Amino acid sequence: MAKETFYVTTPIYYPNDVPHLGHAYTTIAADVLSRWNKLLGKEVFFLTGTDEHGKKIALTAEKAGKNPKEFVDTLIPEFKKAWEQLNIKYDKFIRTTDKEHEKVVQEVLSIVNKNGDIYLGSYEGLYCTSCEAYYTEKDSDNGNCPIHKRPLEVIKEESYFFRLSNYQKPLLELYKKNPDFISPRHKSQEVINRVKEGLQDLSISRTSFNWGIPLPFNKKHVCYIWFDALLNYYSATQDKTHKKFWPADVHIIGKDITWFHTVYWPAMLLSAKIPLPKKVFSHGWWTVNSQKMGKSAGNAVKIPQLINIAGVDSARYFLLREAPFGEDGDFSPEALIDRHNTELANKLGNLITRVSTLAEKYGLEKSKPLNSINLTKKVQEHLENLEFDKALNEIFQFIDLCNVYIQNKKPWETQDKEVIYQLSDAIKDIAILLSPFMPETSEKIAKTFNFDISLSSLDKPLKISKITKSDILFKKIEIDINSDKDKPHQHNRPLGDNNKQINKNINKPKKPDNHKPLGDNSIQGVIKMEQINFNDFAKVDLRVGTIKKVEDIEGADKLYKLEVELGHEKRTICAGIKQHYKKEELKDKQIIMVVNLEPRKMKGIESKGMLLAAVNDDHSKVVLISPEKKVDSGLKVS
Repeated sequence: MAKETFYVTTPIYYPNDVPHLGHAYTTIAADVLSRWNKLLGKEVFFLTGTDEHGKKIALTAEKAGKNPKEFVDTLIPEFKKAWEQLNIKYDKFIRTTDKEHEKVVQEVLSIVNKNGDIYLGSYEGLYCTSCEAYYTEKDSDNGNCPIHKRPLEVIKEESYFFRLSNYQKPLLELYKKNPDFISPRHKSQEVINRVKEGLQDLSISRTSFNWGIPLPFNKKHVCYIWFDALLNYYSATQDKTHKKFWPADVHIIGKDITWFHTVYWPAMLLSAKIPLPKKVFSHGWWTVNSQKMGKSAGNAVKIPQLINIAGVDSARYFLLREAPFGEDGDFSPEALIDRHNTELANKLGNLITRVSTLAEKYGLEKSKPLNSINLTKKVQEHLENLEFDKALNEIFQFIDLCNVYIQNKKPWETQDKEVIYQLSDAIKDIAILLSPFMPETSEKIAKTFNFDISLSSLDKPLKISKITKSDILFKKIEIDINSDKDKPHQHNRPLGDNNKQINKNINKPKKPDNHKPLGDNSIQGVIKMEQINFNDFAKVDLRVGTIKKVEDIEGADKLYKLEVELGHEKRTICAGIKQHYKKEELKDKQIIMVVNLEPRKMKGIESKGMLLAAVNDDHSKVVLISPEKKVDSGLKVS
């Protein structure tokens, strides 16, 4: 019997600059889905690549003093190198300059033209070269591109048009019959409402430049980049080996290109009588230290910078754990290091070291497993819905249970080989379930505990064998934050969704001997506890607050949204105390709060302050600091 197939794609990226965190996010997500489905025994096709035609590439190449093909040829190795550095195992890297792709585009254009859905006309309207997209007056931002915030160009030229207007009803029927086609579902209504308002025919050719695929029925015109680019997902499957993979199971894209993929793309396929993909999933954007990431802002986190902070697997883990996949996320090196230290080093790494040490010293004796089939089922359900953060949360809840179990059973005192076996067997399951996210780490664990990363290993108990102590998987990272004297220190790290805290040295510290720069953002080394003077401490404004309202936050398993009264003022803050306090325990509770921090966005909510709490080393206990007696809200703590 033929294997079940699974086909996942990333967008094809513009090679007008080197890849950065945004590219990595999408591609890592696709890699995780690919690895997971391979683990399930499916035959998988994972496609990524580059979008190399269009005016933007032509202009960028001209500025570089090269022809467009020479220009993109120099940048493609940068993308392939980045994916290799991030341990991404794609099956095919497609380029829209590939002859096979150009041939398929012309074949589809001919079919759509023959079906009566293409006609010659004249286009006059607004165009953004950076987006390679047309905008109506209504869609523009007072004549500016809604994405790039720059003035739109007025274009007037002869053009062939695709009869997009013919596909309003078929598209609405598609959305109704296949509610997951536009995913996550909460993003679909915006597209549906726009389609209901009516669709304008789409200009699909240009004559003002020639860097593109010529139309088969009029070679004076080159194909509009989106008609060309979208067809890559289909053209990649048109050889004998890959035809079985179409239609795609999921296209993973950024939210800025949702319209193109959920309106233009299915309409084109409907016209050409090509089966439709099953799902288009739009993920959110990343900010960097709460600032929009971009080339113009100069804060794009490039792949070597991302990896140098805490390693490849820590970066992969952080990006898919920090924010729900359909929502926006905020990146900072501190936040990545927090997750690395508190979750990977303290929880996972510590468990591996302790159990492997005990197994080496005392050996194993078979016993019933700690894991239940429910963990695997839950992880699978979340991954089918692209809920990467929830899948990781399930795994780490099990890791927490294992850490509690070893602490309660104390096998270093009892020398209980059955307990050591149960923990070793649990580690096997943990490593296999984590392997799509953290392949290198999982392979190291598998080598230590002598099992294969496979579905059969997940279904079977661990074989008893000689185990030797594991090397430290995740070394703790401590960082110094060095600031220029004329720049304010940013002590704006709120208590996060895993009760994270960073102690920042207010004085500018001396550069440590083992200093290693973490990239171009002046973040170095690791946190040192050093003395500060009174004037520095006096800058911290501590106030008594009274919690008036407590709410859950969608997609956050450890965060509460709190409304805090500070005298005549009320503030919203996010605090990672959900696992330690019930809502009713917090209502009207008085707390101590740092109020002169820069606001920070968490899970899309602007948090304006930070609670003070007492915590133990592994953050398993968190106790809020409160006044001994009830006092007026807003009083200064001195």
